[in-house]
Amino acid sequence: LGDREENLRRAADSLVTAGIHILKRSSIYETEPRDVTDQPWFLNAAVECETSLFPMQLLRATQRVERAGGRTKEGRRAKGPREIDIDILLYGSTIISTPELSIPHPRMLERRFVLDPLVEIAPDLKLPNSPLALREHLKRLQGQITQLVKPF
Repeated sequence: LGDREENLRRAADSLVTAGIHILKRSSIYETEPRDVTDQPWFLNAAVECETSLFPMQLLRATQRVERAGGRTKEGRRAKGPREIDIDILLYGSTIISTPELSIPHPRMLERRFVLDPLVEIAPDLKLPNSPLALREHLKRLQGQITQLVKPF
């Protein structure tokens, strides 16, 4: 996996190069693996971005950043370690449900490793399909361990 923190920084820099302006960055969090536990802990962070790219264009741009960062689908186990993994959690108030892209991300409210960094940068944000602020959703999560590592 190499230098995990550097992988995050390089991916963020590559997003900027792809025409995606980063407005805010969360701290970096380390998270225990959820489903496949015999692997290193993951590093997670969230960024708030601004872009003129449409959602599918944004997806393609993030996939290019992942590939440039060393991510491959061949030969890796599902939910296993990977150099970089970029998820589009939200896109304004847009709701999308296609086989390729779902926004809001369908499992984000179940994952502390998503909500901890996201709440850090946007605690009062509400999903387009929920009356609760993200910080309220975070309070409901139990039993998942994340720990703050450092600023991003």
